[in-house]
Amino acid sequence: MKDNFGLYDALDGMFAGARDSVLTLDEFLVGLQGRSYAFAIMALNVPNIIPTGIPWLSTITGVPMLFLLAQFFAGRPVPSLPGAIGRRGLPRGKLQIFLGRCRRFVQWLENTVHARREWWVTGTLRHFLLAAWSLNILILALPIPFDNLFPAYAILFFCLALIEDDGMMAMLGWLLTTVTALWTVFLLLAGHAAIMALIAAGKAYLFD
Repeated sequence: MKDNFGLYDALDGMFAGARDSVLTLDEFLVGLQGRSYAFAIMALNVPNIIPTGIPWLSTITGVPMLFLLAQFFAGRPVPSLPGAIGRRGLPRGKLQIFLGRCRRFVQWLENTVHARREWWVTGTLRHFLLAAWSLNILILALPIPFDNLFPAYAILFFCLALIEDDGMMAMLGWLLTTVTALWTVFLLLAGHAAIMALIAAGKAYLFD
């Protein structure tokens, strides 16, 4: 079993330094080491796990996730962001204040999500997990009405599983993936039936 990621210690180390110095997004992702992709995708996914009703939100956030996935499978050690984005950052002083306020939550997260049942996230099962993770991101990015909440939670659990090698989170991700598949098929069938009904009604109106 590997050691826990130690998210608080990792963030504390990255945020340390002169309060007026700036931590860029590129530096932040490098500091996350091999977990940078899962963390970045999880951050983009957060707006989707809260039902906001904002039109196209899942597509707006899903397309950058697909961009990150492409780099991940291409073998880049950390995401490569456009220069104008990667050079942006925040003063370390503000980040230190933020981390101090969130300390209890971050430590609770560390205690809740940790390495266990690692065989769910290693070997062949890891390859299947990555495929399901990618499929959920693709479904999220597609403009399918009412089909963003379930894949958003599946993505969240898979990200947590990859960050901490947590088999329990992987199991929850697989459960939500199954729900996503069933719900997506239902929506597609319902949409097809609705379109066919409209076409039939239109023909009946035109030819009567």
